[in-house]
Amino acid sequence: MASLIKRYLPHSLFGRSVLIIVMPLILLQLVSAYVFYQSHWQKVSDRLARGLAGDVVGIVELLQEYPSDEARRNTLALASSAFGLDARFRKDEILANVTEPRGSGIDDDFVDALKDSLAKPFKVDSESSGDVKVEIQLSDGVLELAANRKRLFSSTIYVFVIWMVGTAMILFGVAAIFMRNQVRPIRRLAAAANSFGKGRDAPTFKPEGATEVRLAASAFIAMRDRIKRQIAQRTDMLSGVSHDLRTPITRMKLQLAMMGNAKGADYLKSDVAEMERMLDAYLAFARGEGDETPAPTNLSRMLDEVIAQARRKGAIIDLHTEGDIVVPVRPNAFKRCVTNLVENADRYAKHVSVRAGRRGETVEITVDDDGPGIPKDKREDAFRPFFRIEDSRNPETGGVGLGLTIARDVIRGHGGDILLGDSPAGGLRARLVLPI
Repeated sequence: MASLIKRYLPHSLFGRSVLIIVMPLILLQLVSAYVFYQSHWQKVSDRLARGLAGDVVGIVELLQEYPSDEARRNTLALASSAFGLDARFRKDEILANVTEPRGSGIDDDFVDALKDSLAKPFKVDSESSGDVKVEIQLSDGVLELAANRKRLFSSTIYVFVIWMVGTAMILFGVAAIFMRNQVRPIRRLAAAANSFGKGRDAPTFKPEGATEVRLAASAFIAMRDRIKRQIAQRTDMLSGVSHDLRTPITRMKLQLAMMGNAKGADYLKSDVAEMERMLDAYLAFARGEGDETPAPTNLSRMLDEVIAQARRKGAIIDLHTEGDIVVPVRPNAFKRCVTNLVENADRYAKHVSVRAGRRGETVEITVDDDGPGIPKDKREDAFRPFFRIEDSRNPETGGVGLGLTIARDVIRGHGGDILLGDSPAGGLRARLVLPI
């Protein structure tokens, strides 16, 4: 039952807030209508019915008290002038088909009132015309009386319903406007958090709305500033580390150059070159996105540049993009991510296929190759820093072990992710998912 109720309840904060306001309002209207019907409308209808029934009984008693033709004419004239009843007497007629008198709707009270005060057979007809017609069997004929239907109906019901429904609609409209204004700051906070999670800043965002919403917005801004400050501090620190480490490496390279072809110099040169490559890879991983600002970028054109550069190095790559794909990204960081994926596939495969296109609210870039692939139990480990599936430490065969790590770090900084799977070509498929 709880799950069924949740399924049909509004899912948005605005919808639930409006429901919280509307439900008591509807219950109040129902209670008010019930109380009005019981305490006012029903009583007024009963009194109107008994008043008309009293007029009918009075006319009947006058006719019985004064049965002469002249008195009858005077009584019928009195019924029309003083009581507002259209009276007609059908002499020597008998009222046929008299059964249990029944009314319809508001006529029930009138029928009940006649039963209580009139001890003669009668019929009530309110459906054949707009008036309420009463036929009463007297000793010498049938008395027919017709009264305006308004005498049994109080127009206050219309006024009450109009005021009740109109006031409810006005209150509902005002409540909806106020609730929309209260929900808007929460939506802006969610949009700012979503943009920041995708690596896009929201410089125009500021706290607004209720006190609790302002507190949440202020906490988000403080968190965003702390994260930016930590990234800036890490970048500055690594820049200093890069400068400090490159200085001794440069001195070592200079000393090795002065040694010429001395014994062991070639091995030292190889070690220094490996150290320099590892340092560059580590700094590229730790530097992350740096201070680069997101900008609308044509990913199709970027992929053309990356693939063209790989082809110049001898790679065999097939590229297919579904039109121009423009998405706000950090161009240099995102290009480094795609380049790492393409170079990683080309290193182990003979043929690489790259596809890119929009998939709903995301952009997908798939890199398929026909290489040996990665075992399923090691695919998540492949994203760990310095993890190499190839057991040797030769950077020419296995790299440094930071290519996929850097690629995932960059794409997650844009709010997306990289997923590894089996390729239709027989090797590995790297699927890059980027939210728009």
